[in-house]
Amino acid sequence: MKNISAMRLKGFIKKEALQVLRDPSSIGIALVLPIVLLLIFGYGISLDARHIPIGIVTENKGPAINSFISNFSNSEYFIPIRFEHVQGAKEAINQSRIQGFVWIKNDFERKLLAGASPNISLVVNGVDANTARLIEGYVQGIWAKWLEQNMIQSGLEFSLPVQLEQRIWFNQEVRSKNFLVPGLIAIIMTLIGALLTALIIAREWERGTMESLLVTPITVKEIILGKLIPYFVLGMAGMLLSLVMALALFHVPFHGSFAILFLASALFLTVALGMGLLISTIAKSQFVAAQTAIIVTFLPAFILSGFIFDISSIPNPIRTMTHIIAARYFVAILQTVFLAGNVWSVIVPNCAALAFMAFLFLFLVAKLTSKRLQ
Repeated sequence: MKNISAMRLKGFIKKEALQVLRDPSSIGIALVLPIVLLLIFGYGISLDARHIPIGIVTENKGPAINSFISNFSNSEYFIPIRFEHVQGAKEAINQSRIQGFVWIKNDFERKLLAGASPNISLVVNGVDANTARLIEGYVQGIWAKWLEQNMIQSGLEFSLPVQLEQRIWFNQEVRSKNFLVPGLIAIIMTLIGALLTALIIAREWERGTMESLLVTPITVKEIILGKLIPYFVLGMAGMLLSLVMALALFHVPFHGSFAILFLASALFLTVALGMGLLISTIAKSQFVAAQTAIIVTFLPAFILSGFIFDISSIPNPIRTMTHIIAARYFVAILQTVFLAGNVWSVIVPNCAALAFMAFLFLFLVAKLTSKRLQ
């Protein structure tokens, strides 16, 4: 096999760079697409439950009931809606106007004054199980807080047999965006990396310029490197733009090293570009290349990378499949570097997996790329 000529490679890279500058679609994929996707997913996807409409059914009135209800009004989690009868609250929950309701019985004040333990009922719409569990936990927290306040105001000592002291590591604000946005960077780089090489090369096949390239003295290695390097630079620019948006727009904390982040990003982008090159060797149509890139790269990365769904909760056969998804390793690195810092026990094995996958894809591309027209 011929050796790589620095002169030919330099000229080919210059030709590809000029093609990128003349082709607005490449710049759109690398720079505009990350902005659009981060804005859509960053603001559109949230696992936080805030401002939930909840019904408050009060069959009686009194100072204790009013003080209890005021905790809902002062909470960022709920928008309380008053009902005088439980039937109205049931109709409202059936019509999805509220997500649940708290039913305060008419003997609430009487039992409280008598020293007994008053009961309240909580009815939650369980269609969305995650939101239902959050509502249940929030209401229990408000109830416990009100009991503590009421006993202190009554001059009684509030004590529990066990005191729970919570410590939240790495995401003290418990904001879902703090781990969703880093994961989004992996999903976006997967898509733009695969599309950049798959679509552009498929377009050359459609236009016939690839045939002209194959009759030149340039080698297969030079073709691969010449295609890889310009789009690698463009993809890293898109990654840098995504990083700036994550820090400045979504205010995601960053505790790790930027050098480690860019090293891991370079490895992952090489994997994504290698997947795009591999797709382009099989699909020589832009339509087929785009569909293949989305199905083979974007959808598995979105669902099986741990970006939203916890991998440990996935059934074993599907969990085993996640090991061939490159985004799984990059998501783990991003969330660790952003929220926890340089945790080497996470960074090193995941970077090693990305390096192996990058080598594997480029090796397959070199083996499958031929300077002969099939």
